[in-house]
Amino acid sequence: MAVATGFASPALAQDAAAGIADNTDANQIVVIGSGQTRSVSTLLPSNLDVLPPGTSAQKALNFLPGVSAQSIDALGVNEKSMSLQVRGFNTTHLGYTLDGVPLGDGAYNNYNGLSISRALISENLGRAELATGIAGLAIPSTSNLGGAVTYFSSDPRRDMGLSVNGTLGSENAKRVYARFDTGNHGGFSAYLSGQYHRYDLFVDQDAYNESTGKQLNAKLMYEFTGGTITAFADISRTNQASDAYISKDMLDRLGWDQGGYAPDWQGYVDRAYCSVTGPTAPTKCVQPVSPETLSDVTFTNGQILRSDNLYYLAGDFDITRSIGLRVQGYHHKNKGAGNNWIMGWSKQDTADTSDDVPVRIRDTRYTIDRSGILASVDWEAGFNHLQAGAWFEDNTSSAARYIWTNVKGPFSLAQYLEGQPDLAQWVQETHWKTWQFYIQDTVKLFDDALTIDFGFKSTYSRSDARAIDGIAKAAPPASSQFASGTLVAKDNFLPELGIHWDVAPGHELYASYAENMAMFQGGFKLGPQSVSQAVWDLQGHHLKPETSRSFEGGYRYVSGPLQISLAAYNTNFDDRLLQYNPCPTNQQQNPGCGNSFHNAGGITSRGVELGVLWKPAPWVSWYNSASYNDSTYDENLNWCTGATCVIKQTAGKQQVDTPREMFASMLTLTEGGFSGSLMGKYTGKRYYTYTNDQSFGGYVTLDLGLGYSFGDMGPMKGAKLSLNVTNLTNHRYATNFDSSVFAPDDANGTIAVFHASAPRQVFGSLSFGF
Repeated sequence: MAVATGFASPALAQDAAAGIADNTDANQIVVIGSGQTRSVSTLLPSNLDVLPPGTSAQKALNFLPGVSAQSIDALGVNEKSMSLQVRGFNTTHLGYTLDGVPLGDGAYNNYNGLSISRALISENLGRAELATGIAGLAIPSTSNLGGAVTYFSSDPRRDMGLSVNGTLGSENAKRVYARFDTGNHGGFSAYLSGQYHRYDLFVDQDAYNESTGKQLNAKLMYEFTGGTITAFADISRTNQASDAYISKDMLDRLGWDQGGYAPDWQGYVDRAYCSVTGPTAPTKCVQPVSPETLSDVTFTNGQILRSDNLYYLAGDFDITRSIGLRVQGYHHKNKGAGNNWIMGWSKQDTADTSDDVPVRIRDTRYTIDRSGILASVDWEAGFNHLQAGAWFEDNTSSAARYIWTNVKGPFSLAQYLEGQPDLAQWVQETHWKTWQFYIQDTVKLFDDALTIDFGFKSTYSRSDARAIDGIAKAAPPASSQFASGTLVAKDNFLPELGIHWDVAPGHELYASYAENMAMFQGGFKLGPQSVSQAVWDLQGHHLKPETSRSFEGGYRYVSGPLQISLAAYNTNFDDRLLQYNPCPTNQQQNPGCGNSFHNAGGITSRGVELGVLWKPAPWVSWYNSASYNDSTYDENLNWCTGATCVIKQTAGKQQVDTPREMFASMLTLTEGGFSGSLMGKYTGKRYYTYTNDQSFGGYVTLDLGLGYSFGDMGPMKGAKLSLNVTNLTNHRYATNFDSSVFAPDDANGTIAVFHASAPRQVFGSLSFGF
């Protein structure tokens, strides 16, 4: 029977979880999706042992076939650099849920969700399921063109206990995690857990370089005859020092670790005078010393703040022996800010010029206020398993860019700025309404040897954006204000069909076909409503939502110590939306400089993936994956900037940020109290221009995890010491790309498009329980 995800029947999901638990041991890291009509892999919490405690479950997906998960930090929690690429589809073209609650489209500066690292403390992960090409119909997502990741939190433990973990590491890293479980009392069980972490930037910047995170998770379950009630709460506060995107040209001149001038305020101010006009500015200007240029100069690269509260209440009910019902309501509220120093006059709004400085603060603000409800029913009727479900979400999000001209000297930007900003560049509020409905039948024939599932979903999403004045002393000028307008993405029939055949004991064949549509994105950089009113009036009525048509088939062998999964796929990604912008990459979010969006043809993706898990002995597990992806543009690109249009030769070129080849291997050993894991990953060449004139070559990373468990020591249970080393060989490489600045070509290598990888980092941890 297919595993349920999203807002499908709880009975199916619970049965799948029980099956995973029954057929794995504590040291297994991944389960190949036996019985599925689609390509699915289940990642288990033990996989995180090779990575430092607190590592995001998203980063841990990196070793699975066809997956490229990138981040500049060892924990994979840096908001600006988290990215996921699966079979040619990037972060925002995948779907994400936690216990059925939609997490949005994974975009940085998100407008409809939050990252898994802000939603769930990694030690509370129960499992993560990755559908690498076709997500189930049940998933509540309007971005899953290329698959989905469904995360599940762990349930409360049956016995009362306290578990604690403490970590110290490179870049002054410190982290502590604690969880208290009440145990089961008459069907009631719960846990409360929390974590705190801090670490410094690895780049050359000696002040204002600290990142911190504080988070609480709580879960309560009441199990009774005929059902379960579950409540979950997540409270997350992150405050991260930002790393700059850099270009090839900057890398050649300044190396991997370029940072800001902090704490050298005067040195920064001296150079900032070169970028402003005024009677004394020319005499105070101090030009940078080669190879640095004025455009490289920053005091810091800013601070990223996110505050999230996420709650859900769910009920699973056995209406009859053959009918199950699930109802779930959720609420998510987010406040975010991105603060940074920029060059420009701060005159304090006074006649006194003695305290004027050529520095301002750029203050970008975000809010999300969304609530939703999900309901599904499943019915066993003979050899049919019928499912139907609906999802509704109401969301109001906003984005604003303010400027402060009252700067007198340096201070920490790691705070929400109080008071009234002086200027506003743009302020926009968007109201979203999303409906989704699905129905599916799963038929099992020939003593369950043959499974066929078929159904469809209907999706409707409407975004009403409006330009508003905001809170600054002056309203945004028309030249830089965002547009007001409405976009609707809808399709009443998005079919999905899958078949699975148990050919012989241990041998399986499967095939699936699905059609999907993505709603138009929001946000101030990636969404087609983040343009001027004049541009919107020209483009708004002609945009089409992005769609995909996916076919995949494969073979699995699951028997004893060996699991093998082989998949092949063909996907057509149509009506892709591209941002056209003639501005420098650090200004592309400003609608006043010509930003526009256009449908730009299709992409055809073909590939094969292989995953092999071998356990030749109880103390050793070896997992290997390999993938080949050929994702190419179907047409040449008519690239227009202003009134000038040029045909760019992109037909047949490999899609940006899509490595053709990837290989991963993880070896895990356990003997007595000792455990060790070594994970290696090769990521192939990646282009960042549509004509493929610029790229970064392939690279290999190695991560090492070692541990020794002392067992029970008096009242202390399961004491364990761990050592984790990330980027073991200290090889530097380009990690994630900024998808909002991709361009047809970059002859001089000046597009600031990539983050530098972290160097080798070491972490030591002690964990124990009572």
